[in-house]
Amino acid sequence: MRIIVLSGLSGSGKSVALRMLEDLDFYCIDNIPAALLTPFIAHAVRNPGETYGRAAVGVDARNTAAEIATVPRLIDELRRSGIDCELIFLTATDEVLLRRFAETRRTHPMGRGSLDLRTALSLERDLLEPIAHAADLLIDTSHLGMHALRDVIAERVGVPRTERLSITFESFGFKHGIPGDADFVFDARSLPNPYWEPRLRPLSGRDPQVIAFLEAHAGTARLSEDIEGFMRARIPEFEASHRGYLTVAVGCTGGQHRSVYIVERLAGRLQRTHPQVRVRHTALASAAGAPAAALR
Repeated sequence: MRIIVLSGLSGSGKSVALRMLEDLDFYCIDNIPAALLTPFIAHAVRNPGETYGRAAVGVDARNTAAEIATVPRLIDELRRSGIDCELIFLTATDEVLLRRFAETRRTHPMGRGSLDLRTALSLERDLLEPIAHAADLLIDTSHLGMHALRDVIAERVGVPRTERLSITFESFGFKHGIPGDADFVFDARSLPNPYWEPRLRPLSGRDPQVIAFLEAHAGTARLSEDIEGFMRARIPEFEASHRGYLTVAVGCTGGQHRSVYIVERLAGRLQRTHPQVRVRHTALASAAGAPAAALR
C-alpha cells in the first residue's frame, strides 16, 4: 500500500493538493488529528483492498507541538515496517500568504483573540517546522497557481514510486524570490541578458532566436557544463541516501530567458542517464497560469 501524509502552511495550497490526490484515486482525509494518525494507518494496513490501498491524510497546525513531533517518528516507523510512505510539505513566503488571506478573507486557524495575521503565520511556521524538516518533498507554491500546483502533484506523486530518483530542474527569476523547495540553487545572471535585445524580449529561453543568442557566448556552455558536472557528482549521494526527489533551481533576473535555456539544456542532457527528469519554469508558468491567490 501507499500512504501520503500532506501538511503545510495555511494558504499554501493543501486543499488543492489533497483534492488532486483524491482525483488520483487516493482515499483522503483532511485535518486529521495527529493523535489519530496511528489508529487510522493501522486500520488501513489491516484492510488495504481497493479502499485504503492508496491513502492520503492532511495534517495542519490545529495540533499541539507534542502531537506534531510524533509525525516524523511515525513516518520512520512505517518505512522500517516496509510501507511505502511519503511526507509532503507545502510552503510559501509570508508576503504571498498574507495576500492570499487578504483576498479570500479567510481566518487563519491560529489567529485567535487579538493575534494579528503575520504573528499567526510565524507561530504556525515554527509549530510545523519538525514536519517541514522531515519532508520528502517540499513544494514552494509562492509562484504557483492552482492549476500549476495540481500539475506538480500529478507529476511527482501521481504514479507509484520507483527506486529511481526523481529530478526536477526549475527555472526562476531572482526578482520574484528563490524557490523554497530547491535542494541546489544556481545563478545564470552572469550570462548576457537577451532581455536587452528588443526582438528577443518577448521570447523565452526555449525559442530558437534566444537559444542562438545565448549559444553565441562561450560562457553559456561553460556554465551549463559546470552545473552538469556538479550535479552528476551529487546525484549518486542522493540515491545512496534513498532520497525520492531532487530539485535543482537555476535563476536569472526575470526567469524568462537565461535560466529557462540552462534548465532545458541540463534536463536534456541528464535525461540520457536519468529517465525521471522533469522541468518546471516558474516564471513562465506564473505568467500563463491561474493567479497564486487561487490556492487554498
